[in-house]
Parts: sequence; structure tokens; C-alpha cells
Amino acid sequence: MAHDLADRKPTMDIAALEAFLSSEFPQAFHPGSGLSIEKVWFGGGRVRQAFREEFIRPGGTISGPTMMMLADFALYVAVLAAIGPVGLAVTTNLNINFLRRPEPGDIIAEARILKLGKRLAVLECSIFSDGVEEPIAHVTSTYSIPPVVSS
Repeated sequence: MAHDLADRKPTMDIAALEAFLSSEFPQAFHPGSGLSIEKVWFGGGRVRQAFREEFIRPGGTISGPTMMMLADFALYVAVLAAIGPVGLAVTTNLNINFLRRPEPGDIIAEARILKLGKRLAVLECSIFSDGVEEPIAHVTSTYSIPPVVSS
């Protein structure tokens, strides 16, 4: 299945994703958010969250909610890159394992679809501190895809 996904062109490129996200989710994806899409392919993508001081939790590390938000953003980008601009595709499950303590700095998430069905997508995502090879977190998730309504 992974090879089938890798051989296809993304349904939405970076410019189309940015336009859609800016329009549909301006509260989360806007110039001041620090979120950026670095790369997309059919069923996958790599995104970045620029560092901001408010992401630091006691102990001087990036907070868990910041990593969860970035993972969900990366997973949504991966889903949209496969199915197109479907605003009502939603997270139904997200499980995160925190692996290492991230130092203050940008964090990067890379997501990919493991299985894409008509109504559900199963995905995984790895999160990294910028410039560090070992992941700081691993995420698995399921997205619900709304049925196509005929007009």
C-alpha cells in the first residue's frame, strides 16, 4: 500500500494547501502562527513550527500540547494531500508517545498515511527538533473522511 501512495502525485500542492488552510482555518494557519509546509507528496507531508517562547513549559522544554498541535497539523496536511480540500475530514483518534526532551527551537513533523480508505485514514507522524536525527515524539492517528455527497 505504501508504494501505491508514493507513486501518485499529491492532490493538493503546497500553494493549494496554504490557500485552503488560510481560508478555512485562519485562527490556526496565518502568517504569525509560525506554521509552514515544507514538503508534500500523495499521502504525506513535512511541516515546521517556528519556535516561540510561549511553547516552553516548566523545565525549559517544548510543551506536549505544542507537539500535539504540530502533529495534528502534519496529519491533516497528509490527508489533504491525498483526498483534496475536505474541511470536514477530522481527527477521531490521536496517540502520542514522547520519546526525548526537545530543546527550545523549531520542531518539524513528518506525517504519512499508512492506510487510506473511503471513510477512514490511518496515519503516523514523527516529530523532530530541527537539526536532530532522533525523533522527540511518535504519533499514530485516525482521520474520519466524510462521505462524498452527490449534487
